Amino acid sequence: MSAESGCGCAGLGTETVILSCSGSADVGEVADQSARLLTRERAGNMACLAGVGARIEGMVKDAKEAATLLVIDGCPTSCGKKAVELAGIKMFLHLQLRDIGYQKGSTPPKDETIKIVAARARLMLGETSATGSGCCEPGQGCGCS
Repeated sequence: MSAESGCGCAGLGTETVILSCSGSADVGEVADQSARLLTRERAGNMACLAGVGARIEGMVKDAKEAATLLVIDGCPTSCGKKAVELAGIKMFLHLQLRDIGYQKGSTPPKDETIKIVAARARLMLGETSATGSGCCEPGQGCGCS
């Protein structure tokens, strides 16, 4: 992952990194497709959750150094959150699809659902539009000071 100059806080990484469940359930696909949409819309950059879970050094380092880290989990098992925590990462945003009303087994991965999840993620990231830079700046409510 390359760093963008001029963004970030406290000397940490300089971009928003998105790690997403990509499980076999419908909500896993919704989580994955939402993360891909956010990346296309430049709200952040999707990275490999499996790599973090496998403790691939560079991938864990990128996640730890991200200015903002968002983990999107599909089902209540929250594998993404657990993988990130087991990799020693403590500071991250977590979006659990169940918490916004989506249930495993009854959430077809339709475009409308994917867009709703991506919109909720943008709210968590402090984005006001789909074309934001993904950068965290002081005063934006992202924890930077």
